[in-house]
Amino acid sequence: MDSVERQRTEDEPREPESPGQGLNAKLNWLRAGVLGANDGIVSTAGLVVGVAAATVDRGPILTAGIAGLAAGAVSMALGEYVSVSTQRDTERALLMKERAELRELPEQELEELVDLYEAKGLSPATARLVAEELTEHDAFAAHADVELGIDPDDLTNPWQAAVSSAISFTIGALLPLIAILSTPPHLRIPVTFVAVLVALALTGSISARLGGARRGRAVARVVIGGAVAMVVTYVIGQAFGTIA
Repeated sequence: MDSVERQRTEDEPREPESPGQGLNAKLNWLRAGVLGANDGIVSTAGLVVGVAAATVDRGPILTAGIAGLAAGAVSMALGEYVSVSTQRDTERALLMKERAELRELPEQELEELVDLYEAKGLSPATARLVAEELTEHDAFAAHADVELGIDPDDLTNPWQAAVSSAISFTIGALLPLIAILSTPPHLRIPVTFVAVLVALALTGSISARLGGARRGRAVARVVIGGAVAMVVTYVIGQAFGTIA
C-alpha cells in the first residue's frame, strides 16, 4: 500500500473513498429529477404570478410563462450536461489510472484489494482468497467495483442527464402555467398560489423520502421558499403594473 501511495502524484484524480455507488447513483438521479421539477414549479410560478399581478391579459402571461419554461429547461439541460460530462471525464481518468497501476504495480494492487476487503469485514485469509480469485478472473473489474465504486460499462451519460433535467423542469413549469391560464382573472393568482404550494409540498415530501431526511422540515422549506418567491414577484408586478 505505501509503495503505491508514494507513486501517486498530487495532481492525479483522487479515487473515491466510499465504493458502491450503484443504488446511490440511481437515487441521486431520482432526487435530481424531483429537484428539477421543483425548480420548474417555483421559477415559472414566480414569473407568471408577477406578470398576472401587472395585467389581466392572457397574452403577456402566456408569453412570459412559455419563455420562462423554455429558458429554464435549456438552462437546466446545459447545466446538467456540463456537470455530468465533468463527472464522466473524472470516472474515465480514474479507470485509466487504475489500469496503469494494475499493469505497472500488480502485486501492490493485489495487496490494496486485500486491504479493502479486510476493511469490509472479511478475515485476512478470506480477504486474500477473494482478492486473488477476483484478480485472476478480472482484476480491473474488481478494482473498479471495490476501490472506485464505478461500473466501467455503465458510466454516467451527460445526454441522458440533460434530457431528464429538461423534461423534469418542463413538467414542473407546466403546472403553474396551466393553473394561471385556466382560471378566471379574479381567481388566477389565489388558485395558482394554492396549486403551487400543494405541488411543492409533494415534491418536498418525495425528496425527503428519497434522501432519508425529516419530511416536515423538507416540506416546510420548499413551501415557504416557493411562497416567498411568489409574494416577491407579485409585489413587483403590482408595483410596475401601477406605474405602467
